[in-house]
Parts: sequence; C-alpha cells; structure tokens
Amino acid sequence: MGDIAVIFGGPSPEHDVSILTGLQAVRELARSNSVVAIYWTKNGSFVEVDATLEASAFADGVPKGSSPLELRIGIGFVAEGKRLSKDRVVDLDAAILCTHGGPGEDGTLQGALDLAGISYGGPSVAGAAIGMDKLAFSSVLADHGIAVLPRRALTEELSSVDFDGPYIVKPRFGGSSIGIDVVADFATAKARLSSNVHLRSGAVIEPFRADLADLQIAVRTYPSLQLSAIERPIKTSQASEILDYRDKYVGGEGMASAPRELPATLSPERTAQVHEAARAVASLASIRGVARIDFMEGEAGCFVNEVNTIPGSLARYLFIEPPVSFGQLLGDLVAEAIERPTHRYSSAGADGLVLRGAASIAAKLA
Repeated sequence: MGDIAVIFGGPSPEHDVSILTGLQAVRELARSNSVVAIYWTKNGSFVEVDATLEASAFADGVPKGSSPLELRIGIGFVAEGKRLSKDRVVDLDAAILCTHGGPGEDGTLQGALDLAGISYGGPSVAGAAIGMDKLAFSSVLADHGIAVLPRRALTEELSSVDFDGPYIVKPRFGGSSIGIDVVADFATAKARLSSNVHLRSGAVIEPFRADLADLQIAVRTYPSLQLSAIERPIKTSQASEILDYRDKYVGGEGMASAPRELPATLSPERTAQVHEAARAVASLASIRGVARIDFMEGEAGCFVNEVNTIPGSLARYLFIEPPVSFGQLLGDLVAEAIERPTHRYSSAGADGLVLRGAASIAAKLA
C-alpha cells in the first residue's frame, strides 16, 4: 500500500487559501492514513513538508526542513537522493488536490499528474478547464437551456454589448472574487483591461444585478452523485457590491468560517430549481470529486453563475443534509481516485502500418 498525498499551494492568487484547505485535509487524512504533505510553492516547485505544520509556517515562503520533490513524467514524485543514495520515488496510491485557482484548478496540474501516472481526487483535465473558463462554462450551459446571465468576452476589439449597465467585469480564467470590478458604463469596463492585472489573460463582462443574491450548493460524485444543502452566503461589508474575497476567506478557516444562512430559507419551487440545475451542471461540466456551484437568484429568477471545481475547504461545511463527515468526504475522494481514475493515455491503433507504407520524408518535402 502506498501513501496518500495532499497537494496544496501553487502559483495562484488563491495560494494562501489553498494552504489552509490542504492543511485541513492533511490533518483529517492522517487520522487513518499515511499522508505525504506536498507544498507547491509560489514559484512552481514542489516540496515535501512536515504534515504537522501550522499555517503560520508558510507565511514567509517555504517552511524550514522541507525536502525538494520533482514530478517526472511516467514516474511520479521523486525525492532527490543525497550523496551516494539513489533518487527515491514517492510511493502513492492517490493524491488529493487542494490547489485553488491558477494551474492547480485549470487542468494544468491534472494533465501533469495524468502524464506522471498519479491517480488523483478532484476534477479531470476537461472538467477543470471548462470550470475555470467562465466564458466557455456559461456558453455550454446556455446552449443546453440552463438559465445564465448574458456574458461576453471583453476585448479591446469589442465595441458594445447587447445588455445595459451597470456591468461586472471578471477575469475569464480565475476563481474566487479576485480581480472583479463593478463599473457604471462600458467605457470604464474597457479601461479595466489595461489597469487590472488579473484581466491580462482574458476578461468577461456581464450585467451587474443588485437585485440578485448569491446561493451556493456543493456536489460530490462518489460513490454516486450527491447534492449538499443550499447555502446563502452573507456579505459582511456593506461597502462591497459583491460577495468578496474577504467575506469568503478571511475568517481563518477558508470558506468553512464564512458567514452564511445554512440551509438557506427557500421555497420548495426554488429548491427544486437549484437541485435540477445543479445535476445538469454536474453532467455538462464533467464535474468529478467535490465541486461548488454558485447561483444568483431573486424575483427575476435563478441563474447559474459559475462552478468552483476545487472549492475552499472542499465545501465540507455544506454537507449537512444528510451529514457527511470530513473524513468520509476525503475517503470517498481517495476511493474515487483509485477506483475511477481519470484518462489514461494509450497508443492503441498506432501499429506502424502507415509508417511502413510511407515514402521517404525527403520526397514528401520536394
């Protein structure tokens, strides 16, 4: 039997929150498993850290006593040998991903782990990529008749949009509420492209709807699709027009400590609407593991906003109806990683027939 790895951190604006989620998972898994805590640094390197460290140990960067690791294609994580000793392959049964935002949640890390042959709990390459791309995600849902607010790619070439302001401008590829701006007019929205660093990789624009409030629900896919209770997050800052990063994460435990109404007080009709949409999103967006789906709702209706494929605290606080312990949630992520691995690449069909019948490359270039 191998160990269970928990990977957290990464070169992402959500690096610090990822550490909190990762350390929570490490502590819980260590109750009944041999755990390897793998910290992904801000510069993209991997190190093994003491599984008993507190969050404060990461405040100034890589904790003291950490051991460098390499992620090698076809092999896995490797600890470099010292002096005359050989490199050591870290024997893993599976990895749990607590890597919020950036390359940890957009499919990049998932693709690397697939190439390395490491089974992992959480989104697949495809699921991570579509979940991180706000434009692609909303387009897929709209094409299948799921209610979403209009959303357009905001580019220098875009001259207008077919909906009225005020507007909300978001990073196209980003999680949480980092980099989001609410603006009064289209000209100001366009100006944000050059002034907001978080929009450099792409941006989307949509109507800002002050009449709508946030609802959130989590889904998990193993052993079968299960929905959590529905929560209504509560804004703590009246100065902010949106549920911002501080509302979500500054309580000290990631999303687990954010203020909320849970379960949310909703009509049976609205509850059924959220449940139906959540199941459809889970299928269309290839959700795997544990994800959180965010809605906007009010008298005007209920709209899917986005999906967070690796949510803060792994959305453990939402599974109260029926209750699911954090240990069970993590155990099922491990079991899904092992029993239902993501895509494994194959060269079946590449039998050399085309190569044997091909003329010389020189002739083809003539």
